[in-house]
Amino acid sequence: MSAAEIPSYKLNDGTSIPSVGMGCYMNSSTFTEKQVYDMCQKAIKAGYRHFDTATGYGNEQQVGKAIRDSGIPRNEFYITTKLANGDHHRVREAFEESFDRLNTGYIDLYLLHWPQASMGEVDFSQINAPNMALTPEESPTFLETWKEIEKLLDTGKVKSIGVSNFSIKTLEELLAQCSVVPANNQVELHPCLPQDDLKTYCEAKGILLTAYSPLARTIETLFAEQPLISALAEKYNTTAAQIILSWGVQRGTVVVPKSENEGRMLANITLVKLSPEDMQEVGALHLKPGMHKSLVPFHSEDGGVFGWKYSWLGWNMTKGGMVPQ
Repeated sequence: MSAAEIPSYKLNDGTSIPSVGMGCYMNSSTFTEKQVYDMCQKAIKAGYRHFDTATGYGNEQQVGKAIRDSGIPRNEFYITTKLANGDHHRVREAFEESFDRLNTGYIDLYLLHWPQASMGEVDFSQINAPNMALTPEESPTFLETWKEIEKLLDTGKVKSIGVSNFSIKTLEELLAQCSVVPANNQVELHPCLPQDDLKTYCEAKGILLTAYSPLARTIETLFAEQPLISALAEKYNTTAAQIILSWGVQRGTVVVPKSENEGRMLANITLVKLSPEDMQEVGALHLKPGMHKSLVPFHSEDGGVFGWKYSWLGWNMTKGGMVPQ
């Protein structure tokens, strides 16, 4: 499957989203504007048309500029950005700021990045950075924030709205009172954390899942060392990353891997067709001892993420690690 042949998925509002995107989180606060711009330009040349950024990533301006400078019509691109935790009390203003920084005419998908509001900015580059997260009962709650996000659809500046890092628990609370069902829920998702229960729930509600960290950030030391993944990479004459990303797309989720390497960019967007038996084996990888776990560095030492307890987030602790449900 070539870069031009990657499938798109239909959202519940009738719009479509490419199944593979370029994740623009840079993993560090020391990245340069040129670094982001160059990464996006390389990705565009490799065939990427879906770019996933966020206010919290601090690079919307460079992502937008790379897209504008490409000379490719805007309607061939899909741009996702997200509301920061510290902006839950000023949704319209924060959205307009993202809109201006991107400067791409419209935003395809705007996500509520995390359910927890914060009175201070969350530093994604610091694992245990201090924050001033509000409790679930304090205003603005994520329901109050979502109702303000719903109003953005009337501006004509955004086509779809969704959430990120929402569990079955928080989605049930939101769906009970919202007017617009989120089109998308972006969560950590990979073979160690397939999110099967959440996927089933979201599919029943018409919510498409997007996988961030689809390669778990540690593919070289984790998946690549798994005999199954290595064997499949040899069988299909691909990389381990291609096996994992192909599995993610083939099971009906969007994946947004990140790379600054042109060769890996092209490989990551070149999917292969896995057999039903191989799909099943990759999907069962998390059942091996010690493999079912979250692999992102957001978890605090005392338990929880960005000031919220796992119970507030609807994430369960299970043997082998922190497992969002």
